[in-house]
Amino acid sequence: MRKSALLVTVIVIALALILIWAGWGRTKISHTPTAFDGRRAYDWVTAQCDLGPRPTGSDAHQKLKQLIRTALQENGWQVTSQTFQHQGTTVENIIGKAGGAGQPIILAAHYDTRPKADRDPDNPTAPIPGANDGASGTAVLLELARALRPVRRPIWLVFFDAEDRGEIAGWDWSVGARYFAQQLDTAPQAVVVVDMIGDADLQIYLEENSTPALCQEIWAVAAELGYTDVFIQRTRWRIIDDHLPFIERGWPACLLIDFDYPYWHTHQDTPDRVSPESLQRVGAVLERWVEKSGRP
Repeated sequence: MRKSALLVTVIVIALALILIWAGWGRTKISHTPTAFDGRRAYDWVTAQCDLGPRPTGSDAHQKLKQLIRTALQENGWQVTSQTFQHQGTTVENIIGKAGGAGQPIILAAHYDTRPKADRDPDNPTAPIPGANDGASGTAVLLELARALRPVRRPIWLVFFDAEDRGEIAGWDWSVGARYFAQQLDTAPQAVVVVDMIGDADLQIYLEENSTPALCQEIWAVAAELGYTDVFIQRTRWRIIDDHLPFIERGWPACLLIDFDYPYWHTHQDTPDRVSPESLQRVGAVLERWVEKSGRP
């Protein structure tokens, strides 16, 4: 009897150790961050602004291109570039692809910043810091590059160049996005552009040039998450931005933008005016919408 009892005790202890070990393994896996993190996104905002202003062709712009490529590659995205010349300047769109072939969902933002603070009353000729106008949308995409993995259906993260040079030295707006849309031979399932979405007092209205049905899908997800105070069910602006070239080709596209940002195209567009909570709301909505639309 004593030997039998001892054997039972040994078996029980062994089973307990196995269960504890398995529990440790599960704990490690469950604590691996997989959802969008607004604080991580904000770190991307500051990392970009630490480079300085990032107009197309500048040294800081070149450094940012490498930062974007590295971040995409480290998260398992296939990275390609689309380079062309415009007004004697090299323009480069950066594309991260995942999920195989087929009609992609395209999530996009511009990563360049305006070379002149033409709305600044004190110094209208120097380049803007671009924390919200440029860095915020790029930051959301870079954090989505981590949060969306793994990807089972085709998703592209597209970083457009030369959006914010319009009406300067003969440049138009959305140069990179227009070139990209003209060259695209695969009709996207949907295109969502994020621009200026970091304001602490974030209010994103329905934009009049956007595809209504697509926007309503996104606004419905925002309502599910409790963000009806941020995603407002009213139209307010008709805006020229990177979604327009896709609309013109007959493809569904939606622009997420807070165009009431008071520091637009001024030197006050700095990281302290960007809110991690605002980035969190936009990123969480896009993550959930992609899960519903692009990941069965």
